[in-house]
Amino acid sequence: MEDDPGVLKSLCALLGAHGHATIPCASAENFLRVFDPDRKACLLLDVRLPGMSGTQLQAHLNEQGISLPTVVVTAHGDVPIAVQAMRAGAIDFIEKPARAEDLLNAVNLAIGMLFNRQPAVISKKIVSDRLAKLTDREREVLHHLLLGKLNKEIANELKVSQRTVEGHRSRIREKMHARGIADLIRMLG
Repeated sequence: MEDDPGVLKSLCALLGAHGHATIPCASAENFLRVFDPDRKACLLLDVRLPGMSGTQLQAHLNEQGISLPTVVVTAHGDVPIAVQAMRAGAIDFIEKPARAEDLLNAVNLAIGMLFNRQPAVISKKIVSDRLAKLTDREREVLHHLLLGKLNKEIANELKVSQRTVEGHRSRIREKMHARGIADLIRMLG
């Protein structure tokens, strides 16, 4: 679901070229009109849409008991939105401009979930070993990130610069083998 017609068309073309049927929707309301809960599907969802937002749509689907593998793709990606989307059940959170490889990997993960194949789970031992590589300060920054705080808020609380927080975030991603906050939430959530 994407409100920019050009982006929507290119997403459909990319997915179609890789054998995925698509139903383009420019709004959450349009999606709700055409959605068939008996059909196996996954949802590519932008956060900011006209009318009902992507996060409001996720909440609505959850309230209706509809479990739909959802990949959030947005240009407005910040940590609180990512945390909210992941807690609402999104399986991935990708920032625009999205690489085709990242989109296709996320869609393939969603399709695997449709057919009861569980996503790869990293063992608690591996996660624990990765956490052990973090410094105390990196663990502290990670804790704040998982609470949905922005770099600026973390910097103020820890009395360091935003650039320092960004450096810690980069090292956390590297040591935890995470692409971003979505991977961290999945590992530690």
